[in-house]
Amino acid sequence: MQPFHHFGRQHTGMARTRFKHSAVMILAAVLSGCAAYTPLPLSTTAPLAPSLNAPEQQHPLTVGQVVTLALANNPGLKAVRLQRDIAAGQTTRAGLLANPSLSGALLPLLSGSGTVPAWNLGIAQDIKSILTYKSRRRAALDGERQVDADVVWQEWQVAGQARQIATDLIVGARSRQSYLAAYQLLAERNAKLEKALAARTVTLVAVAPDRVALQASRTALDTLDQQQLALMHQLGALLGLTPDVVVPLAAQPDLPPFDPEEVRGQIATLPDRRPDLAALRMGYAAADEQVRQAIQSQFPDLILGGSVSSDNSRVINGGPGIQIGLPVFDRGQGAIAIARATRQQLHAEYDARLAAAVGTVGALLREYEQLSTQLAIARRDLPAARLAAERAQAAFGASSLDERGYVDLVSNRFAREQEIMTLELALLDRQIAIQTLVGAGLPTVAPTSNNEAGGR
Repeated sequence: MQPFHHFGRQHTGMARTRFKHSAVMILAAVLSGCAAYTPLPLSTTAPLAPSLNAPEQQHPLTVGQVVTLALANNPGLKAVRLQRDIAAGQTTRAGLLANPSLSGALLPLLSGSGTVPAWNLGIAQDIKSILTYKSRRRAALDGERQVDADVVWQEWQVAGQARQIATDLIVGARSRQSYLAAYQLLAERNAKLEKALAARTVTLVAVAPDRVALQASRTALDTLDQQQLALMHQLGALLGLTPDVVVPLAAQPDLPPFDPEEVRGQIATLPDRRPDLAALRMGYAAADEQVRQAIQSQFPDLILGGSVSSDNSRVINGGPGIQIGLPVFDRGQGAIAIARATRQQLHAEYDARLAAAVGTVGALLREYEQLSTQLAIARRDLPAARLAAERAQAAFGASSLDERGYVDLVSNRFAREQEIMTLELALLDRQIAIQTLVGAGLPTVAPTSNNEAGGR
């Protein structure tokens, strides 16, 4: 019996060695694909730049240059763009099949008539995950495209804000000269009236209207200055600058060419060019794939594999194995209902967004036409107001017109000029809003066909 026991111990040692060697090899293969952890501490100070740090900072910036800087430096866009990496990672994950599972055990002999330790080794693969692989892959790709379109839509919003704020600042700086001239004129007249009131050559009733006009003029000038400062802070925030940075701007706004009739022709193609609509189409396509997955997931869970084992008497068995889930209680009806409801909700959301997009552009075009008509009338009346002011100044210098009449006619000229500037700004605001909504001069998103977006 000694040789037999010696052979048994030798066989046991070899089995243990092979098992340990296999375990080490499997562990090494698993660890070789693992990523290493690297810390990413949060910022301790606000990441705001104290200056533009751009070659253009020595010269006044055009509206186009402001838009370029906003797209490059906006803190919100920097964060939003990182969503693309997340979506790419999700696509990569969806493109990977489920890992097979490996099981094994070494069972040393504790008691009984056996002579060697028992062992078993098995491998299994989930087949159901293979059935839904293509659908999951397409849904992930649609999700990645949706994120890309969402990022482009955010870039449109930032570019539109940069255009509008820079234009408002330029027009505001230009109109301030008129507000300041009106205030100085009324201040000079009020100073004379105050002296006359102190000398008792005029009454308080005569001075009161001029005091009210001066106060209104000062309030208008102060309000304009407050708006300019607030707009400068908003522009600095878009560019990632500290609040004390003053961005130099050009004297005139440069905007992309604008043709209302051309925009009307582009309304029909908005679904193909608007990133938000493209993102909704991709979201709908992903939801449609999830409906497919939910339906495919009705099939029972299926796990195929094989195993080999040896008992304590060195009897070795091996063969295939199968595990089937029994759809007795959960047949996927809940997942299917959720997937279909989600797809229906996205369908309705797309219709609502499309209606809003077309309706908003159409409404802004009508407002643009109305403002254009009002601006044309105001410009038509301005020469007469300026001529009256010039004649009033000459008459006042020749002492043939009292000071009150002179101030009223000159103030009327300033009022007409300010009205024109207000209408010009409103017109530019509508133009910028329309160009932002149709994507004039803005980044584009890769077009998607109807087959890609839901007809698969």
